[in-house]
Amino acid sequence: MNTTGHTQSNTQLAAALAGANPSGRLRAALTAGTQGDAALVETLVARCAIEPDFFVRDMLTWALCRMPAEVTVPRLLAELRSDTAQARSQALHTLSKIGDRQAFTPVTALLHDGDDEVARSAWRAAVALVPAGEEGALAADLATALARGDRDMRLSLSRALVGLGESVLPALDAAASSTDPAVRAHAEATTQLYDDPDSGFADSVEHATRVAITGPGGQGGSGGDGC
Repeated sequence: MNTTGHTQSNTQLAAALAGANPSGRLRAALTAGTQGDAALVETLVARCAIEPDFFVRDMLTWALCRMPAEVTVPRLLAELRSDTAQARSQALHTLSKIGDRQAFTPVTALLHDGDDEVARSAWRAAVALVPAGEEGALAADLATALARGDRDMRLSLSRALVGLGESVLPALDAAASSTDPAVRAHAEATTQLYDDPDSGFADSVEHATRVAITGPGGQGGSGGDGC
């Protein structure tokens, strides 16, 4: 393709990515990834920040993974500093899929992001990118977020911790001695998930919470309501 035709093609793809029809945007992202033209990286990253459709976002990530990493990774690292939560979250997701470990340190800066979805994406990305030998330090950092958020949030953190393998056990043992019963319960449920990946997380949390509050015998020593 000549330069003019090439530019026109990219312009048409950019317009299609901003179109009203999700199916059209999905096809445009697929085409961009198939072409693998690094000139489209900026357009794709910018679209990630505002794309409302999950499936289109997933295709945008796939397209970016098809681009040269030396172009894509620096642009995604810059996106981690965006004021837009979706931009940060999607950049984290894409970096985890690319698998370039130079992104690990910038990713860990968002482990405790104020936005829940960004933090969840950072947990998953950090586990995917952690260099050999740093699993224990990452586990200790992640463990400070135990008891954060709702059930789904806590399950996401537990899965991230379990993904670190046996390196997570010292951090969970330490958290099991926390003065906060919610932290103890989450640590216990995560340990059970580690021991039995097929266990029901909700049941584990309920049981661990009851034990953390009332003790193994189920009798609260301070007039608790038994919840």
